[in-house]
Amino acid sequence: MRQRFHIDFVKNSKIFFCISLGIMLVCLVLNIFVIPTRIDIQFTGGTIVKYSYSGNLDEKKVSDAAQKATKETISFTFSENLASSDSNSHMVALEFTNSKAITVDEQDEVTEALTKAFPKNNFKVEESSSVDASKGANFFYKCLAAVILAAVLIIGYIAIRFKKIGGLSAGVMAIVALVHDLIIVYFVFAMFNMSLDDNFIAVVLMILGYSVNDTIVLYDRIRENRRKMGPKATTAEVTNASINQCLTRTICTSITTIAAIGSVLVVSLIFNIDSIISFALPMMIGLVSGCYSSICIATPLWVMWKNHSDKKKAEKESKNKKGSKKAAKNSEKKTEKA
Repeated sequence: MRQRFHIDFVKNSKIFFCISLGIMLVCLVLNIFVIPTRIDIQFTGGTIVKYSYSGNLDEKKVSDAAQKATKETISFTFSENLASSDSNSHMVALEFTNSKAITVDEQDEVTEALTKAFPKNNFKVEESSSVDASKGANFFYKCLAAVILAAVLIIGYIAIRFKKIGGLSAGVMAIVALVHDLIIVYFVFAMFNMSLDDNFIAVVLMILGYSVNDTIVLYDRIRENRRKMGPKATTAEVTNASINQCLTRTICTSITTIAAIGSVLVVSLIFNIDSIISFALPMMIGLVSGCYSSICIATPLWVMWKNHSDKKKAEKESKNKKGSKKAAKNSEKKTEKA
């Protein structure tokens, strides 16, 4: 197969590692000192009450009126009311960020305060949901177990399918690349001040699938090229040839998927649909990260592992040969003396 270009990904692997570590370090610093992580009540417990109202109101005044009616800390999200045919209808979601669900009386006090403060705007409770802290924690642990189970199954699958090129090491490196992608997705949620909720878990599981698919395609090509190029070709040569052969296909596939998710993101931004934005945006960036990690993280790391393993194996064989020769000489000496 003729190639129009050839990039030495293995040789430049340190540059790729530094880029990833640099992005993570910057995001970590911002996450600690500037933009703290928000965790949704689905995991921590709490209450969300959604109100609809008509007319245009000062968001700060609405926030102040609701906050004065309760001692609990509230976060506010304003959006258009897409369920209403009235273009002048709006929604405000009040998230009580304490770890316990508020009582009906506390909710009624907030509703009464909003109704009194804005009598002409028809404040009405559209939805109210509460999550107990223990149930939220249980839900989080189940989601975490699902991610861990998926990772274990991926390692097992790759170890069996790519046994001829060192399946276990290939599986471990694929998981390292996936961890890289999950960290990037986490920082996307943190940097854009989006709460970690069920959308986060959905994005994580989808990225697991997309990223590992790209990695498996590369491993499959490496296995084929190892057979074609023979034992004289080094692991780095086989890997570079395989990545360059798959590069156009991998990038085009990712661009197609990103374009589809991007169209969803644009529509959700136009209509201010927060639940879709918090899925589509991290998904887009996660797809880019997944394509990058498969090419620039997983396979170069696998080459490093493979080279290290082959070196140790060669040293062990050399040591065994020296030991055999030494034993043979000692045996000859003993025979001569006898």
